[in-house]
Amino acid sequence: MTEKQPQPPSPERQLLPVVGDGRQRLRADCGSCFGLCCVALTFAKSADFPVDKAAGTPCTNLRQDFGCGIHQDLRQKGFSGCTVYDCFGAGQQVSQTTYGGTDWRRDPDSARQMFDVFPVMRQLHELLWYLTEALALPQTRPIRAELQHALDTVEDLTRATPAAVAGTDVAAHREDVNVLLLRTSELVRAGIKRKKKDRRGADLFGARLKGADLRGVTLRGAYLIAADLRGADLRQADLIGADFRDADLRGADLTGSIFLTQSQVNAAKGDAGTKLPPALARPAHWS
Repeated sequence: MTEKQPQPPSPERQLLPVVGDGRQRLRADCGSCFGLCCVALTFAKSADFPVDKAAGTPCTNLRQDFGCGIHQDLRQKGFSGCTVYDCFGAGQQVSQTTYGGTDWRRDPDSARQMFDVFPVMRQLHELLWYLTEALALPQTRPIRAELQHALDTVEDLTRATPAAVAGTDVAAHREDVNVLLLRTSELVRAGIKRKKKDRRGADLFGARLKGADLRGVTLRGAYLIAADLRGADLRQADLIGADFRDADLRGADLTGSIFLTQSQVNAAKGDAGTKLPPALARPAHWS
């Protein structure tokens, strides 16, 4: 099969503009995507999905226009996993830039490759989310040049040919980026002048942390599933990779927390009193 070269986005499906700290384009724009998360990914019958679905098989709810036929009722119909997932804008990048607006239905010969490219692009865009956030923080001035270099490197990878993207060693790049993200975390949390606990990878399943002062604490990769964090203070906390599934964040303050993503927020429970970083949206299913 002849390698398809990247093309500019088609006029009718332009990418979202870059605004603020540069992460606007790293938010999912489903209207500019060919339903890639609904096709490329695997669903396993569980509390998140009512059915099994193999990778490369379109979800039965995917419409011809690539919209979701049950978008307003996903949770009620058992597809809560769809409401949690976030592609960091990889869907529109693959659809409109990598494949130049040609979808997998019109070009079935590219379908398999497109579905392989998408999860790799998603991981690269996640790295861009963290690096862009780090660059916007005033505390990272001492390492800004290194952060910018890392971001430029990942950006170049996202603009490569489909074959090059699919063959990217994401783990190696993630390891390099993580060194800078750890340094970012140290610089930000140094502003909290008190002894801070290191809770990296901690098992806090169902932990009773109501009203806890967690300012500046590193919760990297911590298991906070179903934890009670009502009214907790998580300002300047490092939350990268923390598992917030069913964690109760009602009234919690997450402003100034670092490396929090939309998918983490979507997986938790919250309310109007939950304070989020400005880059993140309040989920529709929150009370």
